[in-house]
Amino acid sequence: MRICIFGAGAVGGHLAARFAAAGHEVSVLARGAHLDAMNASGIELRSGDEVVRAKVRGSDRPAALGTQDVVFVTLKANLLGLLAEQAAPLLGPDTPVAFVQNGIPWWYAQGLGADRPAPPDLSRLDPGGALARAIAPERVIGAVVFSANHVAAPGVIQNSTPGRNMLTVGEPDDAPSARIQRLRATIAAAALHSPETGDIRQSIWSKLVLNIGSSTLCVLTGLSVGELMGDPALAEIRTRITTEGFAIAAAHGIAVEGAPKRPGGQTPGIVGHKPSMLQDYEQGRPMEIESQIMTPLAFAHSAGVDVPSFELAATLAARKAAEKGLYAA
Repeated sequence: MRICIFGAGAVGGHLAARFAAAGHEVSVLARGAHLDAMNASGIELRSGDEVVRAKVRGSDRPAALGTQDVVFVTLKANLLGLLAEQAAPLLGPDTPVAFVQNGIPWWYAQGLGADRPAPPDLSRLDPGGALARAIAPERVIGAVVFSANHVAAPGVIQNSTPGRNMLTVGEPDDAPSARIQRLRATIAAAALHSPETGDIRQSIWSKLVLNIGSSTLCVLTGLSVGELMGDPALAEIRTRITTEGFAIAAAHGIAVEGAPKRPGGQTPGIVGHKPSMLQDYEQGRPMEIESQIMTPLAFAHSAGVDVPSFELAATLAARKAAEKGLYAA
């Protein structure tokens, strides 16, 4: 299978290594020293005692890679404008595009069941409708990943959750489909857990509810997740935010407890792990404030759910990001 990883950073690099090692023809969109290293020496994935090395074809120009059988988009949500501008050369008549994202995805309203409340205005997730024009609805596949990774060196991915990496995929309308079955089998054959789901939004909210407390509080305090949970007062605030997250999801017809569970439990269990949002803040990279914080808050407002702890933490985290120029309110 011809597989493209659009945005082969930490998570994307992990997927690229797994698929390439499983025998697929893998192309990666990346840039800088990381791209140069992958083209020169391939990609290396370290996960516990396991080391996976594989060859990939890399470029910073999609036109150089040609049409693909499937594209996995692992860009941060706030960088998806690059996909809208550059995706066309990768897309054959039937190429699906799987959006492996944190937070609320831009396509959330597509295929949404009539029995669920309409979401709030999601236009800030797709400014000007560029993604909707570039990626037809029939191409979209929802995807949620549970996998803690970082780029240890150019071309080298360090995974901190060996044996506990999960990639869930589903159609936006949750209908069973042959392409989802094929994709799930491909993922499983690449040594990633890929459970069946009849509700991809359960998986979206399952990860989001876990993240909103940790992401906001870690950005505000500069603490790792382990340090945060080791402080009783902060751990209690995180619990309150998580509880409010469950209430937001429930008000929008999502029973989070029904989502597939990763092997070993949902939480990463890594004492020194910093959420990606804190990593972005510390490294001066644009932050996923809109998809992971402000849009979930808008879901609460649209459903009339009172979320005082989350609202305070979200407002402060967004302000802190904006003051550093990493989020435009």
